[in-house]
Amino acid sequence: MLYKLLEAQRKFLEIPHNHKLDIAVYQGGFGSGKTFAGSLLGILLSLKFPGIRGLVGAQTYTLVRDTTLQSYFEHFENMGFIDGKDYVWSPSLQKITFKNKSEILFRHFDEPNKLKSLNLGFVEIEEMSDIPYDTFKMLVSRMRQTPNKQWKNFTYRIFAHTNPETQRGWVYKTFVESKKENYRLISAPTTQNIYLPEGFCEELKKLYDEEYYKVYVLAQNGNFNTGLIIKDFSEENIRQIKYCPDLDLHITCDFNVDPMAWILAHKTDNKVFYFDELVLENTTTAKTCEEFLSRYPNHKGKIIINGDASGDNRSCTSEYTNYVIIKKSLLKYGYDVDIKIKPYNPPIKNRIAAFNAKIRSANGNICLFIDPKCEKLLYNIYNLRYREGSSRIDIPTYQQIKQNKELKFLSHPIDAASYLVDYYWPIKL
Repeated sequence: MLYKLLEAQRKFLEIPHNHKLDIAVYQGGFGSGKTFAGSLLGILLSLKFPGIRGLVGAQTYTLVRDTTLQSYFEHFENMGFIDGKDYVWSPSLQKITFKNKSEILFRHFDEPNKLKSLNLGFVEIEEMSDIPYDTFKMLVSRMRQTPNKQWKNFTYRIFAHTNPETQRGWVYKTFVESKKENYRLISAPTTQNIYLPEGFCEELKKLYDEEYYKVYVLAQNGNFNTGLIIKDFSEENIRQIKYCPDLDLHITCDFNVDPMAWILAHKTDNKVFYFDELVLENTTTAKTCEEFLSRYPNHKGKIIINGDASGDNRSCTSEYTNYVIIKKSLLKYGYDVDIKIKPYNPPIKNRIAAFNAKIRSANGNICLFIDPKCEKLLYNIYNLRYREGSSRIDIPTYQQIKQNKELKFLSHPIDAASYLVDYYWPIKL
């Protein structure tokens, strides 16, 4: 059977660079030919490079089995391939083996550590936006199968297909904001698929609301600002900020253990400049002090500690409060230290209102700036939302964090940063 590919599918299959690794994402709406293109590429690579080992996966095996694997079988039928002759499908091993000794493994990514022993020539990812960024990085590290001397013009390939993101996730950051030359994103609106039934897209337009239609038919990323707790943040709030050892240095703290979040800042009478962050996993206050001292060993100005009022509470398990631990550690090295915290924490809505007012006031004044190196603080600004239909912040659950480790960094950095703003420029609601 002769296939006539869509323009987006052709771009997805072809490699426009000379790097040894190509990573391509086919981001399309419903019926845009995403899975079709991915499974076709997997077969073509298996036939072109005898003995290659590929991995096809998704976050759940159900998705792999019911979507991607079925697309492989449909291609085999169209190509006249016969199970047992041209290829062998093993349900017990979840593997397709071709007569040229190429093989494709079908797996879920829910336990990525079980994939660390694989050496692969290609990986196909179904619904890439559903998998954690750490899983993606691990898969990149598995592109290490030794090429056969007979393989001509071989390139390691990771190719994925997914719907557009409804919030600013790692796919957008990796393939749009910080795109490398060998990282490609191909956008494929459903409306460009000429093989769909006549009137298909018009029917979807009647069925879906405008925002849903833009994402799942026109293949446009969602409105990333919808429901965010931080409003009006823009590129104007991001700038390179120079650390000045002679100025007062503010450390504003959230004392969660995993992660602990301290944000470092300079300030004037009406502006704040966040220039660095200490966001550490599985740590203690004392160890975080050590990290600060290693980064800023020669600060000459005053160090002012702001942050969570609960960090000043004694407990039966600790001899000192968190703030006493910090002050004693810094005084030991000769720093001039002062602690400025409120006697109790205000409602979080007050802190968020104060933070938003500094980002951009009603009269347009911008008084809050963040250095790009504050990655976790920016991650919070771009992703922390209110629960739909409520004024409660949507804090990730334990199960959600277990599925996506990056989610544990939501809330703590923004808490730390907002304590400083609320202390100096509070808003009463």
